[in-house]
Amino acid sequence: MEPANNSLASPTTFFLMGIPGLEHMHIWIGIPFCSMYVVAVVGNVTILAVVRAERSLHEPMFLFLCMLSLTDLVLSTSTLPRMLCLFWLGAHDIAFDACLAQMFFIHSFTAMESGFFLAMAIDRYVAICEPLRHAVILTHSRLAEVGAAVVLRGVAFFTPHPILLKQLPYCRTRIIAHTYCEFMAVVKLACVETGVTKRYSLTVAFAIGSCDSFFIALSYVFILRAVFRLPSREASLKALGTCGSHVCVIIVFYSTAAFSILTHRIGHNVAPHVHIFIANMYLLVPPFLNPIVYGMRTKKIRDRVLSSLRVRVS
Repeated sequence: MEPANNSLASPTTFFLMGIPGLEHMHIWIGIPFCSMYVVAVVGNVTILAVVRAERSLHEPMFLFLCMLSLTDLVLSTSTLPRMLCLFWLGAHDIAFDACLAQMFFIHSFTAMESGFFLAMAIDRYVAICEPLRHAVILTHSRLAEVGAAVVLRGVAFFTPHPILLKQLPYCRTRIIAHTYCEFMAVVKLACVETGVTKRYSLTVAFAIGSCDSFFIALSYVFILRAVFRLPSREASLKALGTCGSHVCVIIVFYSTAAFSILTHRIGHNVAPHVHIFIANMYLLVPPFLNPIVYGMRTKKIRDRVLSSLRVRVS
């Protein structure tokens, strides 16, 4: 274990502890984490390849899905390989600048993930509630504008995070009680008052998460209202099944993210290993589930993948 105190105004490295209290299980915890990462990478790359190859899939729903897949790939790759090095190789040290870069990618791409969930919910709302105007409302140029807005929002709101932390003096411990460089875990190591910095981070995260989740919920309320008015019971059940699986993924993402954010603010009695384990879930589970729920459960993508596999086998 690294010494607890280093008087460093500008540390060259930080020490990632992992999951406090579960250090003896790091090797075993890494196995399901690695499995989820492999599924996430294969699934999201498959979606990108299928949509790129099949021109009939160049529709708003699938283009938004590609944006979500790219976000998932960056989000999971910015955390999982480094986390597995910690679990399996005991590589606890991380360079200060690499820590700040990882933090930026995690927080900005989490915000992008939330934005693309909202974009996909709006697309489903327009497709179900305004089917005749769907192609007019969601043109390719408008899709590009929405995608650019989501990316710019994530970059704009979370670029200050590494800049603010770069300026702080660190004269306390350089041990981060986490599996990755999370903003609140790092800012606690500063030896000056950081109340304003913490409030900025929590406010931005809460504002983005609450606004996006509110409009997603509103979209699905209108979608469900339209679904229950469908004349065909079979069509209603099919739509409900699709919406239900989408909602489950969204609930997992927002509930785990909200738990992590609120624990920093009011959950001081939550066990550290519980907090960090759940903080890992909102980075691991959505990239793992999204290709399955949005990809393999979508008939056009599933049929295209199966037909490609048949051709290769034969």
